[in-house]
Amino acid sequence: MTDRGGRHARGGLPPATSDHAGADSEQIHPGEWAGGIADEPARPPMVRLGQRWVSTLWLIPLALAGIVVAIAIAQQLRHYQWMEDFIERYPGTPASHAGVAPGLPAWLRWQHLFNIVFMMFIIRAGLQILADHPRLYLNSGSTPGSAWLRLRGPIPADRLNPNDPARQWTAKDDSVSLPKWLGIPGVRHTIGLARWWHFTFDTLWLANGLIFYVLLFTTGQWRRIVPQSWDVVPHALSTMVQYASLDFPTNDGFVSYNGLQLTAYFLTVFIFAPLAFLTGLLQAPAIAARFGFGTGPANRQVARSLHFLVLLWMVFFIAVHTVMVFSTGLIGNLNHIVFGTDTDSYWALAIYLLAMGAIATLWLLASPFTLRHPRAVQRIGRRCVGWIKALMEWFHPDATYSAKDVSPYFWANGTLPTSPDYRALAAKNWDGYRLKVGGLVEHPTEFSYADLLAMDKHEQTTAHYCIQGWSGIATWGGVQMSTLLDIVRPVPSARWVVFWSMADGSEPGTGRYYDCHKIEHMHHPLTLLAYEMNGAPLTEIHGAPLRLRNEVELGFKQVKWVESIEFVDSFAQIGNGQGGYNEDHEFFGYRMPI
Repeated sequence: MTDRGGRHARGGLPPATSDHAGADSEQIHPGEWAGGIADEPARPPMVRLGQRWVSTLWLIPLALAGIVVAIAIAQQLRHYQWMEDFIERYPGTPASHAGVAPGLPAWLRWQHLFNIVFMMFIIRAGLQILADHPRLYLNSGSTPGSAWLRLRGPIPADRLNPNDPARQWTAKDDSVSLPKWLGIPGVRHTIGLARWWHFTFDTLWLANGLIFYVLLFTTGQWRRIVPQSWDVVPHALSTMVQYASLDFPTNDGFVSYNGLQLTAYFLTVFIFAPLAFLTGLLQAPAIAARFGFGTGPANRQVARSLHFLVLLWMVFFIAVHTVMVFSTGLIGNLNHIVFGTDTDSYWALAIYLLAMGAIATLWLLASPFTLRHPRAVQRIGRRCVGWIKALMEWFHPDATYSAKDVSPYFWANGTLPTSPDYRALAAKNWDGYRLKVGGLVEHPTEFSYADLLAMDKHEQTTAHYCIQGWSGIATWGGVQMSTLLDIVRPVPSARWVVFWSMADGSEPGTGRYYDCHKIEHMHHPLTLLAYEMNGAPLTEIHGAPLRLRNEVELGFKQVKWVESIEFVDSFAQIGNGQGGYNEDHEFFGYRMPI
């Protein structure tokens, strides 16, 4: 089963390439990256209002005008005695901090610093992920023309014809780039690297948050940010009027927060932070395949939209929080935050400036480091979050949907096969096609297209989750992988199953597209070699003659145009040893249940 060098004997299978590239050749060079994809900068976000699209840049003058109007109204209100009586009765700080010592404990101050660093990378990488499918929807099928927010113009109408696969508008075509100081790393279609940043710092942020929750409730500090009576509402309104009138309330943050601060902290810590975690999980194919969230109010596109709105809240909260620190007594506030004392030492300002300088340095280095050392980012990310992805692969996929849930449009992706052999087979309706199954099996076998059609046919209506963010539901018909396993009988040492495509990867000269899957997944009833989609033979753009369906994983692992299947004990000597073509060349992860 293996040759003397330990490499798998491949017989008629496509040759593996063991060209482990050096660090220099793995740097990302815009213009050469992802098959030479041209740069397409993101536009300022646009929001749909009815049938019209409106640029969010209008929010800038509208916000400025709103601030001026709010100041004018608040100052006018303060001329009325009833408003002054209201402010005297509700000055801003509710009596809800009994038993809490003044000041901020050291653990809280350190966590505040860590949270800023983690959120910085989470937000930047999150924006880069959004840029890879720069449209937000509410429908589960990501139907073109139905987005409520977009970062680029409309999809060209003449590029949505499924009968013209060579010109089909793909999700990769739809991606955009971001400025390198904003996204990580900013270059178009670098979602694989952005996800490592996002998930790694998500994990750190969640760990920090869990520690925060434990200490918050064991030390009694929760009383600072949890309203304990409905008095918080009039106190918050009073505070709002005082701030808007530019006659600020007394800053007593060292002892307790006013009603507006308390409300903002409570919403951030107990509503928006958990919502960020939940809406992130709902975007995972493994979660949808287990619990049936492919449709309904918890579908992936609703989750993406809510996830983005949570991001906006976090940015708004950080911005307003920073402005208020500066405008309500900078030195005193910095002493509260840095030293935990109610003093006016300028050392707090010096330490703050040093910390901000370090954070700014990290901000500026993130994208250049990623572009120069993408493989290091992949490896660090895999060590940090690979174990979490492995745990999520344990979810057993059993969620299916009804015919009414099938998406009216199913996005396309991938580099089409261009070989004369493929064209000849397609012209003969796959007469002469042979699926080669070998490697670490007892009975290497070749199956004709007719052989596959003659086997027991399985149909399933399942959700497809692309790594770029779009989703869709389709009915697939084909042969269960477990049926093929019964025929070829993998040997005990077989741990991975390699699916080889008839199509090359996106980068010229880098070989065939392939991807590796855990052998355990091949026993799932919903793991399928599909030859039909929505009751008709697969079209070229969607993977004819065969494509894989492994419902636990993201879409790029659902190899299209399958030519052969190989059972191996390791993928370390295949390609660049990362577990798949996109893992080798675009730095994705080989575990992709989220």
